[in-house]
Amino acid sequence: MEKAKKLSPSLILNILLFGFMGQVAWAVENNFFNLYLFNEVGGTPDDISNMVTASSVVAVLTTLFMGSLSDKINKRKIFICGGYIIWGFTVMAFALISPENVSKIMGTTPAGAVTATVILVIIMDCIMTFMGSTSNDAAFNAWITDITSTSNRAKTESILALLPVIAMVAVTAAFGALSGKFGYPACFVGLGIIVTVCGIVGIFSIKESRTGVKTTASFGETLTYGFRPSVIKNNKSLYISLLCMGIFSVASQVFFPYLFIYVDHYIDMTTLKLTVPTVILAVVVIVGAIASLISIVIMSDKKGKAPFLFPSALFFIIGLILVYFADKNIIWFALSAVIAMVGYGLLMIMLNAAIRDFTPEDKAGQLQGIRMIFSVLLPMTIGPKLAAEIIEIYATSQYMNEYGAAVDIPAPHIYLAAAAVGALIFIPLVFLSKEFKKQQANK
Repeated sequence: MEKAKKLSPSLILNILLFGFMGQVAWAVENNFFNLYLFNEVGGTPDDISNMVTASSVVAVLTTLFMGSLSDKINKRKIFICGGYIIWGFTVMAFALISPENVSKIMGTTPAGAVTATVILVIIMDCIMTFMGSTSNDAAFNAWITDITSTSNRAKTESILALLPVIAMVAVTAAFGALSGKFGYPACFVGLGIIVTVCGIVGIFSIKESRTGVKTTASFGETLTYGFRPSVIKNNKSLYISLLCMGIFSVASQVFFPYLFIYVDHYIDMTTLKLTVPTVILAVVVIVGAIASLISIVIMSDKKGKAPFLFPSALFFIIGLILVYFADKNIIWFALSAVIAMVGYGLLMIMLNAAIRDFTPEDKAGQLQGIRMIFSVLLPMTIGPKLAAEIIEIYATSQYMNEYGAAVDIPAPHIYLAAAAVGALIFIPLVFLSKEFKKQQANK
């Protein structure tokens, strides 16, 4: 499939459809599976932690393995469509998992049934993650790289950046309300059907992007491609982009996991007489819209990406510093957060576009796992741990969480720490800017 100079309506439709449904499925997993495990199954906070850890490891390994496989067999469509179809069935399977059903099948005691169900939920979550990472993280992301070019990648990333925001709002509002009214099983079935239908639609709407000659390298060589020193040396632009993404993602993970808790328990909301969900949703929608509009209208692929790198990073870091000084003032917090999130949105778009720009034409699948290491595995390992250390040192009070455990209320110092980590990005950005200028000069 020839790279498109302009995004056609059919391409935009597929980007929106598969991008949005993938983000909805991930949002449900990230926001409701832990509640389901605790409230409906009887799991513990440790069980939730184990599930999240296992899922993140499976996501990275799956993306590395299946992305490489899609390059090896020179196919994307079968992984996207087939993956989404099966992904939907794995989501639906959660409707059948309960201590009552497990007890009937295994004939165990109530306590034994809970333990067995917890294990089954974690295993099924890993299976679901395998299908989701195969279809979305590996194949769909590689397909996006295949079909886009340097002339339209920033616009494509602008569209993709908006989808997680919309998905989070939809999931928070719709899935939360529907699960309360109809129960988790009905919601899992409904979501699973939609995801499966999405895969079926793709059979007719998606065009295969891999039309080149199949690689003659062995699968082992394909799998380890992105780790070779010679590949890193010959693709320094890509790995500089990945380093920038790694620093940016670590900084983001210092505060993002604690954002809702911070707003809910640290900032005094009573004077405004607004509910926390209302404020959060309003901020998310406004910030998402602002970031996306700015990126689409101002950040033009034709003008080059280099001029936007440092301003985006500055917005992000200055906004985080202002959030720290805003302390408990909700108005100043909101204004500062908008500045930080505009920088966050723009920088994320720029770095994702850079990674796609500098990915070798025929190696997109093999390098998706490397991307996940820098954007997911390392940030989710380093960022929250650093934040936990900061909170332990500077927290001045506690609250009882939904699991009945006393938890330190995050201190504003996490935003200062995130800004300090984020400031490190200016070093590799100098080199990335030079690579972008070279790219623009060669157009």
